[in-house]
Amino acid sequence: MTRVLFAVSGSDHWTLADGTRHPCGYWPEELAVPHELFRAAGFDLTVATPGAVAPTADEAGYSPEMNGGSAAPGRRFRAYLDAIATELADAADLDSLSANDFDLVFVPGGHGPMEDLAVSARFGALVAEFTAQDKPVAAVCHGPAALLPATGDGGWLFAGRRVTGFSNVEEAQVGFADRAPWLLEDRLAAGGGRFEAGEGPWQPHVVADGNLYTGQNPASSAPLAELLVRELSPVRARAQ
Repeated sequence: MTRVLFAVSGSDHWTLADGTRHPCGYWPEELAVPHELFRAAGFDLTVATPGAVAPTADEAGYSPEMNGGSAAPGRRFRAYLDAIATELADAADLDSLSANDFDLVFVPGGHGPMEDLAVSARFGALVAEFTAQDKPVAAVCHGPAALLPATGDGGWLFAGRRVTGFSNVEEAQVGFADRAPWLLEDRLAAGGGRFEAGEGPWQPHVVADGNLYTGQNPASSAPLAELLVRELSPVRARAQ
């Protein structure tokens, strides 16, 4: 059975450039949609956070304003996450896990990872373990921030790779570009990543390069998860 590690931010805030704390967490769509698709594929799922804290959803992710003007998607995401509330509350300790026990690590976005996973040397080492074993490392939206601490040969582990994530344009459109201590697109490019944005903001865009799989924004959650299901189905078949 394909074993998936959901590496979820444990932070309930993001510290802005002026030192204020913006309430946030993980983005609901980016956890709910891949989790549901992976579960439907028969994958074995483990949710983990730093220190095994219960993760916090960013309430903005349920709002009509962040879901194309419709309240229906937010209600659907909330219902699904409520249905797995016990699983989320019983999150494993991300800092104590090994790549040996999983076939894929998946990082949902939201601004939360910008606060904790982006500066976690332990998580960076775990990402390096997955890569050393040629296992997929996947992240969506702000989730690629969690890959920044992964280093090798003195630089970023994924330098030279094609990568995407929440773009500067999208960050500006949600009102944080001029308030952020740093921007994800800039940091990925500065680390040597070959950053690629899609044809327009908020449109689905997925990039795969070697064992690295990234999605640009919330709308990329489903296509990224669907690609991973296709890629990992042979793993499941061999295990049966």
